Amino acid sequence: MRRTLLSIATIAVATLALTQAPAANADSIGVTDPKDLGHGVDLRSVEVEHKTRNVVVTTTHTDLRPSYRTGSSGSVFLDTDPADPGPEYALSGGYFLGTDYVLVEVDGFSRKAMGEPVEGSYRMSVDYDTEHVRMRISREAIGSPDEVRVAVRVAGSRPDGSNTRTDWLGEPRSFTDWVAQ
Repeated sequence: MRRTLLSIATIAVATLALTQAPAANADSIGVTDPKDLGHGVDLRSVEVEHKTRNVVVTTTHTDLRPSYRTGSSGSVFLDTDPADPGPEYALSGGYFLGTDYVLVEVDGFSRKAMGEPVEGSYRMSVDYDTEHVRMRISREAIGSPDEVRVAVRVAGSRPDGSNTRTDWLGEPRSFTDWVAQ
């Protein structure tokens, strides 16, 4: 009986210790953005998770819609090298039904700075019910960096088609804090 109680106590302590241990395979950061764009692509928050195999960026929007009339799109710029200011990669795509996305090498934020598509595993999905856009990029595709930070830009057309509006996370071309793997 004494051994049984000792064994039960040992298992209980071990279980408690394991459930209380922090996750060792990822770090993340969440950043909010004010409601500042009267359009369905209005960026409200960004979460960056730097996991063992992937970097996952999830953006939240207000009134995200599947219609092509919204012209909704976005780019996540990834800075993977603290010694080289600015982004090295960008994942860009449309946020309405029927669009595509691509991960490219970049040297800055302008369209002229975009290079060739990156070979490797990456995916972008849009969930209109939760108003989330989720981008998963394998760490291997972006050089397996020790840490990353992101800048996020979204854009969309007004319903009357008069012009395109842009929304950045924070100030234009500004990055989140670094997120270690």
